[in-house]
Order: sequence, then C-alpha cells, then structure tokens
Amino acid sequence: MTSKKIRVLIAKPGLDGHDRGAKIVARALRDAGMEVIYTGLRQTPTMIVEAAIQEDVDCIGLSILSGAHMALFPRVMELLKKEGVDDIIVVCGGIIPEDDISELKKAGISEIFGPGTPLEEIVKYIRANIKR
Repeated sequence: MTSKKIRVLIAKPGLDGHDRGAKIVARALRDAGMEVIYTGLRQTPTMIVEAAIQEDVDCIGLSILSGAHMALFPRVMELLKKEGVDDIIVVCGGIIPEDDISELKKAGISEIFGPGTPLEEIVKYIRANIKR
C-alpha cells in the first residue's frame, strides 16, 4: 500500500516580485517526494486559500520579502479559519524580523524559516507536522 504524497502549496502573497527562494524550496520539496503546487507571484490571501482548498493540500508555504507579512499572513490564517479549514499547516519564509515571529505564531503560522535555513530542515519539519 502506498501512502498519499504530501501536497504543498507554495505561494508568494502581495506585491513581492522575487520568487527565487520560493522556487528553490518548491524544488527541494518536490525532490523529497512531495507534490508541490506553485501559485506564482502576486497572490492575494483569498487566492491562496482558495487554491489550497481546491488542491487539497496538507501544507501552505508562504514566502515574502516585501515586509507585508504582518498584514498578509494573518489574513491567510483568518480566511482558513473562516472556511473551517484546520487540517492544513502554514509555514512561511523570507525576511521576517525576529520581533514579528511570536505574533505570527499566535496568528496560527506553524513555523517560520529565515534566510539560510537548510532545505532538509524545511522538509523534515513538514513531514513531522502535517496533520494526517
């Protein structure tokens, strides 16, 4: 019996036009045997949540460099809650100031990966924490 592959949606919310890091993470997750859906640039929180539900993902990975994380990430969490979704973990990465991490975790972000995080650490975290 084969187990269902972990499905991860990688999204770039807001006006941030830099997606190199998100693509590197997406490739690492794919190489680790996960199914990865990359939504592309300039996604709204609504678009991200709709895609996550439609694609039946286990995890959403948000990537941001623009500094709008305190507005966009909690909004994604609010929309997931509004839709009654509680089985998708949300992780994020990019440029997140240390002072914002506890607030983002209070909003429901499962983990935050800063620049230079080893890709294997992200893979291990997702495998260990998805809700099955």
